[in-house]
Amino acid sequence: MPLFGKKDSGKKVRKETKDGCEKQPSIDEKYVIKELLGTGAFSEVRLCEHRETAQQYAVKIIDKKALKGKEDSLENEIRVLKRFSARRSDGTGVGIGPLGPGQTDKPPRFAHPNIVQLLETFEDKSKVYLIMELVTGGELFDRIVEKGSYTERDASNLIRQVLEAVDYMHEQGVVHRDLKPENLLYYSPAEDSKIMISDFGLSKMEDSGFMATACGTPGYVAPEVLAQKPYGKAVDVWSIGVISYILLCGYPPFYDENDANLFAQILKGEFEFDSPYWDEISDSAKDFIRQLMCVNVERRFTCKQALAHPWISGNAASSKNIHGTVSEQLKKNFAKSRWKQAYHAATVIRQMQRMALSGGGGGGGGGAYGRSASRISNAAAAADGTAPAGSDQDQQQQQQQSGTAGVGQTDSSASSSK
Repeated sequence: MPLFGKKDSGKKVRKETKDGCEKQPSIDEKYVIKELLGTGAFSEVRLCEHRETAQQYAVKIIDKKALKGKEDSLENEIRVLKRFSARRSDGTGVGIGPLGPGQTDKPPRFAHPNIVQLLETFEDKSKVYLIMELVTGGELFDRIVEKGSYTERDASNLIRQVLEAVDYMHEQGVVHRDLKPENLLYYSPAEDSKIMISDFGLSKMEDSGFMATACGTPGYVAPEVLAQKPYGKAVDVWSIGVISYILLCGYPPFYDENDANLFAQILKGEFEFDSPYWDEISDSAKDFIRQLMCVNVERRFTCKQALAHPWISGNAASSKNIHGTVSEQLKKNFAKSRWKQAYHAATVIRQMQRMALSGGGGGGGGGAYGRSASRISNAAAAADGTAPAGSDQDQQQQQQQSGTAGVGQTDSSASSSK
């Protein structure tokens, strides 16, 4: 059965018109598919070029056979991406080829400059093709390490762009649910490049108001998700708080070699601003992080409140160069870190239940919770990238749900081997 309920005809898709059945161009007729950019569990991402305009894009190619039984996940991802993409009057992506007779570019009703665009889709008997905006600037942490200078103001500007994009998503009723540095990409190699949010594989339309499915990436997931409580948009704000923390010191606010202990730390929501790493960071930055990483969901900032905070909207962010400290810690703690693993939070929650560690976040962390300098320096050595000891089915499910990080990059499951 076709994934989208359409009749397959090789790579041809037929569209009913007033004149009868009109044959639409196949992906091969419209694009030249080029070199491999990245691979994932059930997909690969390649460079592609529009045959008429020579404009380059990224195409995510999903294997239907590998996707069997998980079609809903891909359909959800496409539905979310289409919500944020500008469209032409005939449904094709804005800027995809020259305008045809009677064709116009619709205003970008839901498009946002910091959200990777889905431009059009194709389907044949064996594969689904997503034509995506090409993003070539690289991952967030890699760019910071490569920079010669980096300040609080730089971090503030990055987080402001993320907040604006996520606030826009929330206004449209979408929760990302997997915000993390690997999903924040620079649009181009230019020094002043904007940041882009990608990978909507776990995103969800907030139609019913609250969600309950445990998902996300360990280290960035909000306490209410781990506590298996109904949750909403606030989970994205927590994740932005974690990212903000890392951007200012180079190491995570919560860490433990054991995932159950890590989750117990997050449930308590206790973190520190360690000396000497935070000595030069402004009080405003610390207050901003506290407001985003608040365990009490009712007291946690919304994106709009975060955008109004002086560290984002004012001049509170310091201009002191912190590149040396931050880049050193990023290289130590994220080179081969398990934080780059893309496995389902539900896997570890099941482990916690078996170990009687679920719920109120009881203990387990022991002395590992302390934010000593030795803990920070040893984090990279301890993080061997080993996935949790859940079932193969658990890990396979999460890998399948990994979304469109491909837009010029590998998806999450591939980037862990970087």
